[in-house]
Amino acid sequence: MPRQKLSEYRTKHLIFKSLDLAYRGWSIDTDKPVPQQLDKAGVPASGTFVMKVDEAVKGRFKKGLVELGVSRGKLADTAGQLSDKGYRWLIVEPMVEHPRHKERYLSLVSDRSGVLLQYTSRGGIDVEQHASSIENVRLDENTDWHKLAGRTGIQAGHLRQIVKVFEENYMVFLEINPYLPGKDTPVILDAAAEVDDAAAFFVDGWGDNDLRRHGGRTVSREELFVKELNANSPASFSLSVLNSGGSVFLLLSGGGASVVAADEVYNRGLGKQLANYGEYSGNPNSEETYLYTKTVLSLVLASKAPKKVLFIGGAVANFTDVAKTFAGVIRALDEVAKQLRAQSVKVFVRRGGPNQAAGLERLKKALKANGLLGAVHDPSTPLTAAVDEALREVA
Repeated sequence: MPRQKLSEYRTKHLIFKSLDLAYRGWSIDTDKPVPQQLDKAGVPASGTFVMKVDEAVKGRFKKGLVELGVSRGKLADTAGQLSDKGYRWLIVEPMVEHPRHKERYLSLVSDRSGVLLQYTSRGGIDVEQHASSIENVRLDENTDWHKLAGRTGIQAGHLRQIVKVFEENYMVFLEINPYLPGKDTPVILDAAAEVDDAAAFFVDGWGDNDLRRHGGRTVSREELFVKELNANSPASFSLSVLNSGGSVFLLLSGGGASVVAADEVYNRGLGKQLANYGEYSGNPNSEETYLYTKTVLSLVLASKAPKKVLFIGGAVANFTDVAKTFAGVIRALDEVAKQLRAQSVKVFVRRGGPNQAAGLERLKKALKANGLLGAVHDPSTPLTAAVDEALREVA
């Protein structure tokens, strides 16, 4: 059961809907013009707002990723400041003034024994300092919901609805912290949830776009682009940025070879310098390979490492056309060859498969003409040996 974090925006939508309440919050994508999104969403001109990073980051308030009392006119600037820190997804809500001592905590956890409800009247950002005050109740057919309502400050019917939305949406964890007891309904200020992502095929309440898979790590625009490329192609593409300031960059084909190449980097003691990981496979066309290569090269050029190397590698492909995919690689390299050469980047290659001779020869010729040639090998050179040769460039 892969646990994935759900966006706060979607989590609150689900909770509010279960309580027959309208959720007054807006999701902001900083890759798009923020003022236009605020206008389209109908964010009012008056009042003050809370703006938070919505990327499953723990301890946002203490990390300066929550801005309070922001006027409507300052929301776009505040979004820009958070975007400059590397965050794309934000959430905006009307500011709710309240005394901190009123803040409460409630959570639900799914385990082999069922659902465990935890609560305390000492909620908020410092709840962990009051761990001894947290009460635990195992929910079953004997649960006294009215007693729980008195202790949590949430009506029995509303508690049962929250548990229902928890179960129907395949959540494995739900935390509402803080919330304020209300005369009729609770005032939910913050919420976090984790779901079983395999349930994306069954549920209507959330989808893949609502998941925050990087566990709080900032998702780069390059990763998001490759995710979209993968979603729109019969071929396969993946990319993870490990160290944006790294010196070792990989452009790999085939999952098995990708693991071998990355392991070799770590075995040589350069794991901390490995900038990215991922692969392309499934016989992508030249255009797709060009787009993928261009994305990896943008990471190479952005790195501030004093020495940088790009390793283009893979095993012996069964049906991926080496010449066709390398045509896309060459096109992307040609476009930024001047910048790569200015940064003294060298490119090393080891690949095999259909049309390997033509593909390797054309790539070698292009690398030599652009002053980027490290070495080009066919499958007669072991993959690990080719990786080691490339690593000597930055060791």
